[in-house]
Amino acid sequence: MGTYVNPGNAAFREALNSRIYIDKTKLILYTNSILNTTQKNICVSRPRRFGKSMAADMLVAYYSKGCDSAGLFAGQKAEEGTSFRSHLNRHNVLRLDIQQFLESRRDLDTFISQIESAVVEELMEEFPACTGFQADSRLKTALNKIYNQTGSGFIFIIDEWDCVLRLVKECKEIQKDYLDFLRGLFKGQTYVDLAYMTGILPIKKYGDHSAINIFDEYSMISPKNLGEYFGFTEDEVREQCARHEVDYSEVQKWYDGYCLGNLHIYNPKSVADVLTWNEFRSYWTGTETYEALKIYIDMNFDGLKEAVAMMLGNGRCRINTRKFQNDMTTFKTKDDVLTLLIHLGYLTYDKNTDEAFIPNLEISQEFMNAVDEPGWDGLIQSLDQSEELLQATWNCDENAVAKRIAAIHNETASMLKYNNENSLTCVILMAYYSAKAYYMNPIMELPSGKGFADVVYLPKREKSVPALVVELKWDRSAEGAIAQIKEKGYADWVKGYTGDILLVGVNYSKETKEHQCRIEALKCCH
Repeated sequence: MGTYVNPGNAAFREALNSRIYIDKTKLILYTNSILNTTQKNICVSRPRRFGKSMAADMLVAYYSKGCDSAGLFAGQKAEEGTSFRSHLNRHNVLRLDIQQFLESRRDLDTFISQIESAVVEELMEEFPACTGFQADSRLKTALNKIYNQTGSGFIFIIDEWDCVLRLVKECKEIQKDYLDFLRGLFKGQTYVDLAYMTGILPIKKYGDHSAINIFDEYSMISPKNLGEYFGFTEDEVREQCARHEVDYSEVQKWYDGYCLGNLHIYNPKSVADVLTWNEFRSYWTGTETYEALKIYIDMNFDGLKEAVAMMLGNGRCRINTRKFQNDMTTFKTKDDVLTLLIHLGYLTYDKNTDEAFIPNLEISQEFMNAVDEPGWDGLIQSLDQSEELLQATWNCDENAVAKRIAAIHNETASMLKYNNENSLTCVILMAYYSAKAYYMNPIMELPSGKGFADVVYLPKREKSVPALVVELKWDRSAEGAIAQIKEKGYADWVKGYTGDILLVGVNYSKETKEHQCRIEALKCCH
């Protein structure tokens, strides 16, 4: 049993012994199915605190010849699979945590040679009968010699594979050398039975230097069939909440919201912390600070601040994730910045609509910390006014609503390009920020009747408040907005959902710089 070659199972044993443990061992049945196939190279990228290392430790404990893990897996879900016994502790495993070799920037010039010398030294101890390589041999040379003489391949479990690219974001030469090392280690090598890499960033697009494009990627944007292993599922969290007598609805509000295909996934570390301490708060700052988020949302890209303001108002932002270069320095548009924030866990992504949004209250608080700074003048003040504006809406006080929307417009004028209906939508979402306590997330352009309502707020089931159907106009009239709601039948779909409905028409006059509001109760007004 070595540190890198055929390591033991102590790390997975610790996870099993922990107060909060959720069985994710069925991942093993999938990795078994791709052993020695053209799909054998996989990279799973997900944010910090989402269980990357635990999954890596589990795979090591299962495959490694350096330990006997039958007792650890007794009763686990993977044990039900037909392939489980065939591979249990029967493979040579090479386990690397790249971050351990990069404690600081001073290790950048030597970390590849340190990796190779440390692993080759253990290979010499593990395979003393194999010849043709020395302590100073390249790692791929040693592995090829062992494979040719024994016929035994290796399973590679590599954690934090991308830490080099995150530590030296700007140093392309060091990145290139590292990618060349990985290419030599994996591409076309017959000694590879399986390569399982984890990191935060996907791997394909580092300029033209695509050193490891043989890997299938599983990410927060495209989890494929592994979504349930990226975090805790709704059913798993419900079960744990019942076991630990913690209010599931509060856990859902604080930590739910990551969309992975058709699944909703919870951040495992935050859920484990709240189940342990029964204290609802943001645990994100345990490993991240809001300054890291602030660096990216302060970038000078057209529409970026509007997108952040819209998402803080519980809205969604349509983005193109396909042009992102999968690094932390190549940004050409706001979409590149927002795509990075998805991979970092600050946003989530709905692939059915190509929309990004803030997943939950925990992350919303991190955004609030980040925007409570110069450069975001008026945003916090605007959000603070939201409760009063919401009350004025329920009271059908048109003048008060118009005045408060105008105030929010003025307070955020330096931040937003206030020149079209999209900007007006952004202001409305900020204005109704407090609606999150009473309503589900706003529905943008709800298909209804003969067209699309701009913004619809549907009440939460336990709240006795009217639904809001909001239509926005630019240089027209608030009366025309109300007329359009009626003419197009925007409220027809809402009728089947709730009782009272308020139709809210808002217009901004470019000439007079004024806002007008009309509110009409479709049934009765609270």
